[in-house]
Amino acid sequence: MKISFQGEFGSYSHQACSEAFPKATPIPCPTFESAMDQVKDGNSGYAIIPVENSTYGRVADVYYLLPKSGLHIVSEHFLRVHINLLALPGVNLSDIKTAMSHSVLLGQCRKFLSRHNIKAVSGIDTAGSAKIVSESNDKSQCALASPLAGQIYGLEALGVQIEDMKNNTTRFLIMSTEKENKNFRKNTKFMTTIIFQVKNIPAALYKAMGGFATNNVNIVKLESFMLSGSFTSTQFYADIEGHPEEERVKRALDELMFFTSMLKILGVYKRSEFREFNS
Repeated sequence: MKISFQGEFGSYSHQACSEAFPKATPIPCPTFESAMDQVKDGNSGYAIIPVENSTYGRVADVYYLLPKSGLHIVSEHFLRVHINLLALPGVNLSDIKTAMSHSVLLGQCRKFLSRHNIKAVSGIDTAGSAKIVSESNDKSQCALASPLAGQIYGLEALGVQIEDMKNNTTRFLIMSTEKENKNFRKNTKFMTTIIFQVKNIPAALYKAMGGFATNNVNIVKLESFMLSGSFTSTQFYADIEGHPEEERVKRALDELMFFTSMLKILGVYKRSEFREFNS
């Protein structure tokens, strides 16, 4: 089985692949869209896509791609993001002057870099920065990346788990061309991901959300984003707890449909055990 992801070997998406599908063959792709296209073209069985980080927030581009991808969300995976300071073998921490990584990751290690007077340098991505450091003879330069990147590119960790926030976690969605056969079962906890567009009437969103409150359906995530550059056309993304076949969820969705011009279910999947221990 093959699974596609955005980034280089050694990226956090690659690490998520290894955790979610230990026996699968990972396929690196330059963009999120190309990772999804690999699935649509039949070159991989799944794509694993990051959607949000507990420190950084949402991955904005993905929310525009999900509705158009033609794929279904079949699972979710939470990756604990550990950041290592990676350097050429034999280098000491006192030799390091600059640290290269994706700008998001650099912002998550400000305290460590400041404490050691290391200048942050923005790179293409995390694993790509590790690759550049491994191919360079500059002993004053290091990369901030995953432990997996250090193993792949033969770098030594001069700092381990140096992230400022010790609960730093990224949520990934696993996507496929086929829907999983997730029939409702009482003893299984489900998540349902939807996108919708409310009608252009006063208090439409307030009224649309009312059905979830009255039917005791928890919305764990609600995001809005503009459509086609318009300031009046807004689409919403929501993760809700429960299964569409569950009576209370069915009633909430029926009420939502009354106030929407578009409603689409992107996926119904088993709730990750990570949520149970980090709620």
